[in-house]
Amino acid sequence: MFTAIIALIARVLSNPAANMLQKKLAQNNSAILINLYSYLFLSIFCIYPAINNTWNYDVNYWGLVILAGILCTLGSICLIKALQCGEMSILGPVNSYKCVVGLILGFLFLKEIPSFAGLVGVALIIWGSWFIFDTVQEGFSLALFRRKDIILRFCALFFSGCEAVVLKKIITMSSAFESFILWCFTGFIFTVVLMFIHRVQFKIFNLKNINTCFLIAICLGIMQLSTNIVFEHINVGLSLALFQLSSLVAVIFGYKIFHEKHFLKKLLGSVIMILGSCFILIK
Repeated sequence: MFTAIIALIARVLSNPAANMLQKKLAQNNSAILINLYSYLFLSIFCIYPAINNTWNYDVNYWGLVILAGILCTLGSICLIKALQCGEMSILGPVNSYKCVVGLILGFLFLKEIPSFAGLVGVALIIWGSWFIFDTVQEGFSLALFRRKDIILRFCALFFSGCEAVVLKKIITMSSAFESFILWCFTGFIFTVVLMFIHRVQFKIFNLKNINTCFLIAICLGIMQLSTNIVFEHINVGLSLALFQLSSLVAVIFGYKIFHEKHFLKKLLGSVIMILGSCFILIK
């Protein structure tokens, strides 16, 4: 359990750190190219352990690996594009809606009836997000959910939520490190595929941008490896709720680094949304 706690702390800090660097770099560069460079560095790191590992798994396993790679790439690109045009201190806390999406999907497809605590959790998340969304021009309204950054953030949330479930299955069939290696390779491969689909022209980044991508790769590597370790010890639902603590770090980074306003209001909203995520898990 001590290992899981250390991994959780690493996950909570590394994810917003990666997002902060991605937002900085995305102001003048393509989201797909940023992802390409980041996953290229991660893949280079994984070449040696991949060669020295015995990959003796069946077709179902590799099918899940491919699915996780697709979901990971789509989620990452959507998130970078959202950060490109939105505020980090707003987009970070939105991740708490992942628990609400899971509750709705469980009701629609699995006929799972939400508990009273679950409904209280949903109410808290909506209430908390009111504090955060009230800091933008649209306020908490339908117009807000037509904004490009909010739409992209919810798309990223959906893809990453689905990816978490698939990753958990992959980890139970292999190990945290093996799934990490494959996550790096598939992230790079499917980013290349997206680059060709969207006809994004490859360009060589300058040294400063390459260094930033290298730092992003380190943060993403820590984030994903620690995520996998947490998934080994804790169920997906509880893990995703605990990961919401990173929204507090995102609000702080937004305020300190990008000079985003309404810090205390966003911080209060984030705390309420985190409490809501925890309530949803109560059976």
